[in-house]
Amino acid sequence: MAAPHLDDKQLLFQFKDPSTKEKGYTGIIKKYQEKLYWHIRRMVVEHEDANDVLQNMFIKVWNGLENFREDSQLYTWLYRIATNESLTFLEQRKKRTAISLSDVENGLSNQLKADKNFDPNKIEWKLQLAMQQLPEKQRIVFNLRYYDEMPYEEMSRVLETSEGALKASYHHAVKKIEDFILNH
Repeated sequence: MAAPHLDDKQLLFQFKDPSTKEKGYTGIIKKYQEKLYWHIRRMVVEHEDANDVLQNMFIKVWNGLENFREDSQLYTWLYRIATNESLTFLEQRKKRTAISLSDVENGLSNQLKADKNFDPNKIEWKLQLAMQQLPEKQRIVFNLRYYDEMPYEEMSRVLETSEGALKASYHHAVKKIEDFILNH
């Protein structure tokens, strides 16, 4: 059975002490890497890409944790970095290939369809395809709310957007997903 995770304050305390810095950092990774991996994976789709983004994100965490002011929760700060790294990755992919974001999104849909387990009749696959049709911001808000069950207040801090705007984005995303699932 896995050892219980320390709370964030204990992990941060360990990180700030030079003699236990690596232990604290490793504890943060162990506690949050799976949740963050799936948050990133839902945005970038490919496993390898998600792993790359996650690694970049944890490098940024290592470099920035010293200056973390604890005016937000650690996991809010981590999600913000993960979201920004995912968006940067998608933006770089778009620039590298010199194609529009809609082409990148179509490429993500095609990657999903290429998965050997893909079954267009299964609801979870329809949901994944529907999510790829959403504008980037709605997709992020939907992921955080639907999969991570993040409260709007917390999401507001992660995305630095008002709760009202987030609720509207989520509502629009749900409507578009429902329409897609019903019509495909």
